[in-house]
Amino acid sequence: MTSDELLLYLTRNGIAATTAEHPALHTVEESRRLRGDIPGLHTKNLFLRDSKKSFFLAVMDEASTVDLKALRTRIGAPGNLSFGTPEMLLELLGVTPGSVSLLGLINDRDKQVTAVIEQKLLNADVVNCHPLTNERTTSLVPADVLKFLALTGHEPLLVTVDDDRNNAVVL
Repeated sequence: MTSDELLLYLTRNGIAATTAEHPALHTVEESRRLRGDIPGLHTKNLFLRDSKKSFFLAVMDEASTVDLKALRTRIGAPGNLSFGTPEMLLELLGVTPGSVSLLGLINDRDKQVTAVIEQKLLNADVVNCHPLTNERTTSLVPADVLKFLALTGHEPLLVTVDDDRNNAVVL
């Protein structure tokens, strides 16, 4: 699915989205410098796999830090977590590194990727993520994030991140 097709999908399903265009953003640091003044929490996304070839998309506030060992334990991953390959990212979510986003779950039709969402995002006024391209940022209210996940058949695992201890805990 293209970015434009995704945005049309959101509209057709009653999900209000505002999208801003900007230069390609590849890292959180680059995003902070180049995205402009887009209000709300901005996400960082970790495409992960474990040694049993289970896949996870961890979607966190860009300011949060995550201990992968603690996250593995808390979400019940059967093996150690590591980053998924660019090839698997493209195959499962239809995006390339730098464009990873919770909205990529639209391309996971076989439900091979488990969504792991930081609770902090769902407590925010607005959640910002890439709409399948890192040249745009789409803003959604948390209720619409959950609606999108439900429409795609992804029941998220909700986690909190304790930045002081660098630890992830499932709610």
